[in-house]
Amino acid sequence: MNKTELLAAYWSGPEIFTNALILLHLAGALALGLLVGYERAYHGRAAGMRTYGLVCMASTALTILAGYPDFWYGGGNAGLLAPVDPTRIIQGVVTGIGFLGAGVIMREGFNISGLTTAASIWASSAIGILVGVGFYLAAMGLAFFSAMIMIYLNRLESFLPARHAVAVRMRFKPDFLPREEGLRQAALDRGYEIAGSSVTISSDNGRQEWRFVALALSRKTGAPLHELAEELAAFEGVEAFQLSHARN
Repeated sequence: MNKTELLAAYWSGPEIFTNALILLHLAGALALGLLVGYERAYHGRAAGMRTYGLVCMASTALTILAGYPDFWYGGGNAGLLAPVDPTRIIQGVVTGIGFLGAGVIMREGFNISGLTTAASIWASSAIGILVGVGFYLAAMGLAFFSAMIMIYLNRLESFLPARHAVAVRMRFKPDFLPREEGLRQAALDRGYEIAGSSVTISSDNGRQEWRFVALALSRKTGAPLHELAEELAAFEGVEAFQLSHARN
């Protein structure tokens, strides 16, 4: 086969039809990825519609190419290639998305952010894989369920029993030694309990610093942050403090 015939093979009827079919898959995957990513973009997350659209579309592209090995390289190697196992490509996609998801997870003290975004990016790659193997209805269903979870599940959670948590960092004055029992009782008086496994104590130049998470006893208990801040400002021995909602 000369160069002209080889070039023409890439633009033969079957090749163009296969490419057009793949492009339709990519367009569908892009639309579903944008649907899932819209909620993240609406709430100002770093990973928005572009990220989700690209992840979903690229996952489809990597998966669907395994379905047409006879059309690779213009069909010149038809029947000569070893059988392609799509599951190996899917494993590679999932591994790569794991690194991308890890990049959006941030931790600062007791606060962890980005878990929902990471999970939804992973779901977006699964949507692309479903489109790539031809499970269109399942892909649309997964995209719909993923979007509904991120948009409406927090509203459902507001009706379920829950307790909010506050991350507390307290630095005490030099040579002041706080008692854990006293801090726990002070927390109970304000509608909180200190999570036992969360207490961390450090010392620097005679100053002790305590970090812990305080859980509200119920949904209706627990003083708001501004009241806690006012009381901590007058708390005996406290030199500095920091309060924030513990979230993940």
